[in-house]
Amino acid sequence: MPESDIGEDQHDGAKLVAALRQEAQALGFSALGVAPATLPDSVVAGLDGFLEAGHQGEMGWMAEHRARRSQPKALWPEVRSVIALAMTYGPKGDPLANLSQPMTANISVYARARDYHEVVKPKLKQLARWLLARAGGDVKVFVDTAPVMEKPLAALAGLGWQGKHTNLLSRDLGNWFFLGFVFTTLDLPKDRPADDHCGQCRACLDTCPTDAFLAPNRLDARRCISYLTIEHKGPIPRALRAAIGNRIYGCDDCLAICPWNKFAQQAQETKLQAKAELIAPSLTDLAQLDDAAFRRLFSGSAVKRIGHAGFLRNLLIALGNSGQAEALPLAKAQLDNPDPLVRSTAVWAFSRLDRDAFETDRETASKQEEHPWVLAEWREEENLA
Repeated sequence: MPESDIGEDQHDGAKLVAALRQEAQALGFSALGVAPATLPDSVVAGLDGFLEAGHQGEMGWMAEHRARRSQPKALWPEVRSVIALAMTYGPKGDPLANLSQPMTANISVYARARDYHEVVKPKLKQLARWLLARAGGDVKVFVDTAPVMEKPLAALAGLGWQGKHTNLLSRDLGNWFFLGFVFTTLDLPKDRPADDHCGQCRACLDTCPTDAFLAPNRLDARRCISYLTIEHKGPIPRALRAAIGNRIYGCDDCLAICPWNKFAQQAQETKLQAKAELIAPSLTDLAQLDDAAFRRLFSGSAVKRIGHAGFLRNLLIALGNSGQAEALPLAKAQLDNPDPLVRSTAVWAFSRLDRDAFETDRETASKQEEHPWVLAEWREEENLA
């Protein structure tokens, strides 16, 4: 191909990406970048090390789909460019304000609004249809539901860099944004990867309540509150419960502490703006929700995905950590819950809120209980089942 033609192709590609950015902005995206469909060997090695150490915990799908996750082309051989997009969901106020209120539940900022999958994916599909109509080729869209190395790809596309907390952050958007991807068979001009601007700061590492960071850029998910309250399905390890405080779904501490949030943008998309009833909900009110009421309150929210039993487990840990007398009857009301996950956590909360009554009831209750999770709590042993 003549050199002049190559230059013209590049010029046309640049114009297409510029138009694509305008279209993405019109759809509500905050940033767009284009990455190559090949990840560096260092990223793949990092994934392998994470899995070999077992730091993924119960997220077995990470190991099961390791091969397809390691490279975009392993997921879709025809892909030639990866279009990465960001959409902000920044909070209006202090996202950690609830942590000092023992009878107020703290829900991670992203889960206070509508489930982002339902918001971002339709817009990605709109953008993909625009690209198909404008330039042809083929496309696939992804929002956190396929084995895609999202943060490294977004960093390659120039949207930001992975901070020491392993999350993506940006000088323009701070820490508060969702990622989405359009894989395309088109060979588009690639953006320059973002530089790392963390410097010597380690605020995100030092603020972690459960010391989940083994070192900068090394997270043991098994100690992360977001993992424990969302992905982990059984009893939460006893040694980590006190540090969870009143965080009943996720944890924002390492995101919220980042100095780059001074440039963060509040959520512009209406559906990503926090619902008033989820900003600072009362533990007392939440503890009285039955399954139907739980589903109504969290309809359309990511919280609903953990189910009522998982929700009650998290809630009971918050009640046990509250130290408040009003929490005791709420915890005791779940001592007879038919679900052993809920019942066992209620025993733990009971032991924290009224030690004398717990000691009085311990022997009789242990004789009547058969499930190992619950027995372990009455005996104050770590459940290993």
